[in-house]
Amino acid sequence: MVLATLGTTTTLDPDIAHRWFYDAASGQWLGKGTVWADVVLHRGGRYLMRLVGVAALLAWALSWRVTRLRPWRRATGYVALCMALVPLLVGGLKETTNVDCPWDLQGFGGDRPFVHIFEDRPDGLPHAACFPGAHSSSAFALFSLYFLGLGLGRRRLAVAGFALAAGLGIAFSFTQQARGAHFLSHDLWSAFIAWMICLALYRWAFRGRLTGPPGAVSP
Repeated sequence: MVLATLGTTTTLDPDIAHRWFYDAASGQWLGKGTVWADVVLHRGGRYLMRLVGVAALLAWALSWRVTRLRPWRRATGYVALCMALVPLLVGGLKETTNVDCPWDLQGFGGDRPFVHIFEDRPDGLPHAACFPGAHSSSAFALFSLYFLGLGLGRRRLAVAGFALAAGLGIAFSFTQQARGAHFLSHDLWSAFIAWMICLALYRWAFRGRLTGPPGAVSP
């Protein structure tokens, strides 16, 4: 959180973007307009996360009719809820924080001044919606698998869930920063928000009832 806070209160964000992602000489972003960033990790990643959410929701719905899925009803419902609420809430924050994307800023190919989130934004600037990072939040929503693993007493599932969420989240974050869509702190805050949402929903949904084998999750 220290790094995320520094990014939103200092020049750390643009400094990192200039060093790693934006070539001032050519005026080009590392990943903007590329297949690996625009198509594979951005568009493809978005569809992948939607597929995961739909799969969890479908499993939850089928648990009302398929006996073998009944023990997993609460677990699949929890994952589906996290996959829906995390991007939804982060997307809502994007619309209210009024923070520009890097590619719109002066020095990065745009014409708008760099304004910190806590600074007074000039009235003449158009509305912006780039903080926090919504694309990475869809991957960070998989932190739900970490909490699910802990609740089931399955350490390997917890570790795998954390690694999957962190790995995909980092990949999605790198992609968006390479395209000029976000600064580092945008995605760090997304990770923190996703973690807190998954934790809160875990405590609300299970209240200590999810322990041991899957059969223990039946309502």
